[in-house]
Amino acid sequence: MPGSRLPESSSHYIPIKLEEYEPPVFSAKKLLKKAKETSQCDRRSIITFFFRLFPVLEWLPCYSIKEQLLGDIISGLLVGIVAIPQSISYSILASQDPIYGLYTNFFCAIVYFFMATSHHNCVGSFGVLCLMIGQSVNRQLELAGFESGADASPLANATLNGTVACDRSCYAITVATSLTFLVGLYQILLGVFQLGFISVYLSEPLLSGFVTGSSLTILTSQMSLLLGLKIPRHDGVGSLLLTWIEIFRYIRQTNICDLVTSLISLVLIVPIKEINSLFKDKMKAPFPMELLVVIAGTLLSHFFNFNEQYKSKICGSIPTGFKQPVVPDMSLLPNVALDALPIAIIGFAMTVSLSEIFGKKHGYPVRANQEMIAIGMGNLIPSFFYCFASSAALSKTLLKESTGCHTQISSLISSFVLLLVLLWIAPLFYSLQTCILGVVTIVNLRGGLRKFADTPKMWQISKIDTMIWWVTMLSSSLVSTELGLLIGVCFSLLCIIFRTQRPRATLLGKVSDSEIYEDQFNYKRIDSVANIKIFRFDTSLYYANKDYFKSSLFERTGVNPSSVAAVQRKAEAEARGQENENGFSSRFNCLKVTRKGAKEASTDVPVPSFDMHTLIIDCGAMQFLDSVGLSVLKETRQDYKKIGIQVLLANCNPSLRRLLQAGGWLTGMEDTELLFHSIHAAVQFAEKQLKAQRQSKMAEDCFLSPEDQDRSKDSNSDEHL
Repeated sequence: MPGSRLPESSSHYIPIKLEEYEPPVFSAKKLLKKAKETSQCDRRSIITFFFRLFPVLEWLPCYSIKEQLLGDIISGLLVGIVAIPQSISYSILASQDPIYGLYTNFFCAIVYFFMATSHHNCVGSFGVLCLMIGQSVNRQLELAGFESGADASPLANATLNGTVACDRSCYAITVATSLTFLVGLYQILLGVFQLGFISVYLSEPLLSGFVTGSSLTILTSQMSLLLGLKIPRHDGVGSLLLTWIEIFRYIRQTNICDLVTSLISLVLIVPIKEINSLFKDKMKAPFPMELLVVIAGTLLSHFFNFNEQYKSKICGSIPTGFKQPVVPDMSLLPNVALDALPIAIIGFAMTVSLSEIFGKKHGYPVRANQEMIAIGMGNLIPSFFYCFASSAALSKTLLKESTGCHTQISSLISSFVLLLVLLWIAPLFYSLQTCILGVVTIVNLRGGLRKFADTPKMWQISKIDTMIWWVTMLSSSLVSTELGLLIGVCFSLLCIIFRTQRPRATLLGKVSDSEIYEDQFNYKRIDSVANIKIFRFDTSLYYANKDYFKSSLFERTGVNPSSVAAVQRKAEAEARGQENENGFSSRFNCLKVTRKGAKEASTDVPVPSFDMHTLIIDCGAMQFLDSVGLSVLKETRQDYKKIGIQVLLANCNPSLRRLLQAGGWLTGMEDTELLFHSIHAAVQFAEKQLKAQRQSKMAEDCFLSPEDQDRSKDSNSDEHL
């Protein structure tokens, strides 16, 4: 145990009084004045509004064709080439025809170009969002009477608004556009009302676990394509396990042609992807192996007629051109309102986080709320053009940034590449096997699946963050995607509450020959201050941790004032009883017998001894106090005062000081400056008080008779007990 350090005579307490500024007071007049200033409709405010709404107006006039255009063209071409197979494969993941994936990546990039503050984000179809869209679409298809599964008949039809007949494909994109309309509307409202702070509740471990869990679900959903199996599709709780059960049940029906094609595609794509990752700094551009495999697979499937000879499933007819815009079906909005909310949150969280990462890396400002409006408009407007929900995609954004992108001009180049596909090239993918698209989807899950290898290091850094990762990952894969996100957020908040409910509580000691006070249980050569206990509580004090505050305080200091006071009262009561019994003794021996009886009574009832004059509570880690916390502090001071121990507060921030003053902490105190700005000032004050008390005791003893001195010593010993 650290040794006690006696008070030094060189320590002098000097009161410090700081004059505070007047805190800002809420005023309705000021609020109305500010609202009036911001709502002015003059020419300057209109121009400012449009420049903030369309950031392209700010950076496009400053665009350097000589320095930036070449990099934007190269990155745009490469991203566009990569986006072709991904657009087709992700559209199948979203339960849509391939053409709608091309539409999505084309339109959303154009809208985002005008409204984004990020120069490097690449928006388009994102695997996790496509999975959630597909699950929502399948639920609505089942409600409309369409068969589930890969072998569902496309000839069944439903009615839209009670008038227009619609087959399975038509109804699927109708549900997706209605869902996308709501997703965009939610994101725009979040941006307009400055609600970007919601994304702070989606921590990095939570998002990482969610992406990994969703990647497992996507991997499971694509296995039927790789094996060429026709199995019922399961969505909702336990879909991952049910899908694997179905896979093993129908495993004997595996299409050998699809299996061989899938294995060859994996062998070709995965090593090249790894080489691209390892040598990305030395390579001017990554090798587009995905596109080459898609082209080669399409040619082989066409010339060897895999569809007819081996019953291999192919993409089929992909139309060219664009369809006439149509308003999303408003009658479906109530059905997909809840499904749209988690998609909107995940979409803007990914977009904002990526934009902030690359904005910080390249040194330009990013406005989170404007990013939400940009991605919201990038979903709202394309929903009229047969598109499904999109967001910033990590893999394509990394590719875009690593290949020399400077601005969102590269997004226009990528859209131009997709435009060529939409107008002329799309029908050439008629014979493309869907198993190759499944391989393309699975290969792009490598980033999420690699997070398993990071968990040991994460466990060493933060065990709670690792638990959040595992809970979110397991719930989003084994339960369901939407519920997994909700469970992860709830568990993350519970961890925060648990951290504040049971924080670290410790005693501080003084570092030799300094004014620094540190944890006695963490550092060596820390001296405790004689007759003074310094207690630190490493979080705010509020209703949820009040009991833990008191129990940890009593445990660390070794003094429970309630127990000590009860024992003292019992000893005093027995002493008074002994005095009454000896009251019949002679008057001559009265004082002697009474003193002897009191000593015997005190020895009969053991009173806990403690060497403690002052308790100092370090409030440096307390950001706030609620009314319950204030009551606990006042109650603690009163309890310790009853047994002769004073309580001082140190390191209180200005808001705590104002709350304590308003709550009556200083009521009845002679010195109004007893809320100390440092622990050392509180220690000096306590040592000065203790020294003054000892000097006054010595002065009193000099003028007392020997019997009175004995009586004073007895009373002093009782006080110390």
